[in-house]
Amino acid sequence: MPSIGDTFAMGARSRHATSRAAAIRGLAGQVADEPAFFERLADLEEAVGRLSALPGIGAWTAHYIAMRGLGEPDAFPPRDLGLLRAYAQDGREARGLDAHAEHWRPWRAYAAMHLWHLPVPTNRSRT
Repeated sequence: MPSIGDTFAMGARSRHATSRAAAIRGLAGQVADEPAFFERLADLEEAVGRLSALPGIGAWTAHYIAMRGLGEPDAFPPRDLGLLRAYAQDGREARGLDAHAEHWRPWRAYAAMHLWHLPVPTNRSRT
């Protein structure tokens, strides 16, 4: 029999999956209604703005779609946990990533890819 914590975790995962599915359906519906949706995005700012206006799509997802799907070289999700952890490896403050990333313009997507591929040590001890 699952514990209360297990039951709560299963419910949270289920709600997260449901909201993720709704966001994907919303984006698919937008593209079905406006087939040129992605072709009409002039720049990163417009892409992030239009994508973020869709239900369930926030700044992180919009930047990720712009980076991976649209090939936008300056897309950069500065609140990404993996980026923050990688940036903070050498004793830097993670909260300084956004400001530091300004030096990488207009190629911040490449910096993100590099940071995502850095090995990040864990503080977990195995017993």
